[in-house]
Amino acid sequence: CCVSVPPCPHAFSCPVTMVKAWKMDSSDADQREEHKLEPNVEVSLDELEAIGVKYWSMNADIYEDDPKLQAIRDERGYTYKDIINVAKDTLPNYEQKIKAFFEEHMHTDEEIRYILDGSGYFDVRNKGDEW
Repeated sequence: CCVSVPPCPHAFSCPVTMVKAWKMDSSDADQREEHKLEPNVEVSLDELEAIGVKYWSMNADIYEDDPKLQAIRDERGYTYKDIINVAKDTLPNYEQKIKAFFEEHMHTDEEIRYILDGSGYFDVRNKGDEW
């Protein structure tokens, strides 16, 4: 399925659902598109949790010193972090680097993605190996 993290319109907290998920079509078209099935088949937040997808709404204005973020990092054992700005004018070799995001790859360890601005899609497979 595809997990979409749209931008939150609220400055400090997001009372609206931040995560939306759906089963994907098998198209090889532009990978920046949603690739929803017709008709759309939504994936519930409970289904995402069952395969280990977790999400939190955080205050992006204090991400460097956010005690809530630090507590999550400590509880889950996250030690590595890096900050990137995925934009043509800020990411060197932008076109080449974003291609890596479009290549299917597996992560053996848990990862945290803290989105300060903008939105993104994250493709995950369910236990039945469906997108």
